[in-house]
Amino acid sequence: MPVSQQPESSASARTVFFVSDGTGITAETFGHSVLTQFDLRFRQIRLPFIDTLEKAHDAVRKINDTFAADGKRPIVFSTLVKAELSVVVRKSNGMHMDLIQTFVEPLEQELGVKSTHTIGRSHNIADSDEYKNRIEAINFSLAHDDGQSHKNLAAADVILVGVSRSGKTPTSLYLAMQYGIKAANYPLIPEDFERGRLPSGLIPYKKKIFGLSITPERLAEVRNERRPGSKYAALANCRYEVNEAEDMMRREGIRWMSSTLKSIEEIAATILQEIKHENGIY
Repeated sequence: MPVSQQPESSASARTVFFVSDGTGITAETFGHSVLTQFDLRFRQIRLPFIDTLEKAHDAVRKINDTFAADGKRPIVFSTLVKAELSVVVRKSNGMHMDLIQTFVEPLEQELGVKSTHTIGRSHNIADSDEYKNRIEAINFSLAHDDGQSHKNLAAADVILVGVSRSGKTPTSLYLAMQYGIKAANYPLIPEDFERGRLPSGLIPYKKKIFGLSITPERLAEVRNERRPGSKYAALANCRYEVNEAEDMMRREGIRWMSSTLKSIEEIAATILQEIKHENGIY
């Protein structure tokens, strides 16, 4: 189950702090992976850019105030690199999960070298090829979102197809931002179903295509949030489009999966597994 974010007044929620000298994304991502193993509610507080002693002491005050208000120790996930900052935060009234101490120090012993202990090193990639590839992939995905362009599809690592609102756009951008994957996406529309074939611009690149589907009931819910009461969002129409799209993908031999009960991370992992050997990814 997902980690739920609750308001401060929620007495049943345990408070979790993500403390970092950078954005806090690493601590939060790791923390979420751990917390989802517990069927509990958590109130999440991110404390990013804790890179001075003054900020570290301020973080301690916030953790201690929460302990006093809740009557329970907050859980603290920390990725503070500088030892002097980590020592300060560890004096707070929290249950501490120090990711640097847990992983970096044992690796130093195993590898026989000291780590750089450089703050924000994982994000200091502005001049790297990896960073440039991700920016290029994001621009590519935005230019090829929702069938906007058929240009340069030969450069695509994957082309996502499926009915409108089946999860193609967020998955494309996630693949681009996290992995530097150039992902185009195209909606399958009633005109395609009437012709009984894929859009002509996609046919030369069928080996790159991966399909996303969704249950008609969930699709109707999503579409009603965007265009309530419309034919576009009607359950009968959603059933028609989903059935036609799945029939087409089976007929064309396109690999596909349902996005209904899958997170973007799970969808992306499946797509990467399918395409990495063919495209030389990784």
